[in-house]
Amino acid sequence: MKNLRAAHRYAVALMAVAEEQHVVDRVASDLELVGSVIRGSREVQLFIASPVIFVGRKKSVFRALFGTRVGRETLAFLELLVTKRREALIANIAEQFATLRDEKYGIVNADVTSAVELDPPQGQELKEHLERFTKKKVRVRFSLDRSIIGGLLVRIGDTVLDVSVKHQMEQLRQRFLEGGPELN
Repeated sequence: MKNLRAAHRYAVALMAVAEEQHVVDRVASDLELVGSVIRGSREVQLFIASPVIFVGRKKSVFRALFGTRVGRETLAFLELLVTKRREALIANIAEQFATLRDEKYGIVNADVTSAVELDPPQGQELKEHLERFTKKKVRVRFSLDRSIIGGLLVRIGDTVLDVSVKHQMEQLRQRFLEGGPELN
């Protein structure tokens, strides 16, 4: 939890600088690249986590890895993290920055689970419905789960919209077990 708070503080500070210099989108894409490189390489993760590697060596490796692939603001930020010995937070900072950028642009993420794959027009129609529901732009991630039998399961933040056949059958079963009112 402590590291997440620190990552959030660094992300907020980076967002302020990026907004001031009008490079929010570039910094966001830079951090996505940096985060994916870190998550994708065990060697890089071990390198970052190692307390015995000197700050100067880490900075030179970061320059070699990212110097031509990210903007100067992002590289300066990475070097600052290394200087402060906070490089272990980079992946978390990237996630926090993406969240801040999405909040700034009014974007929410929706995870949609369906029993069958939706075709593009269905996916677009669902996205439009979710945008009207949330009154925000929606980034939809689709996944399949045949166990829900039919319908959809939609997660937007802490909100879950479960209109799956499995959920409806479970509710019906519960009503029968409770001896509830007659079903019509």
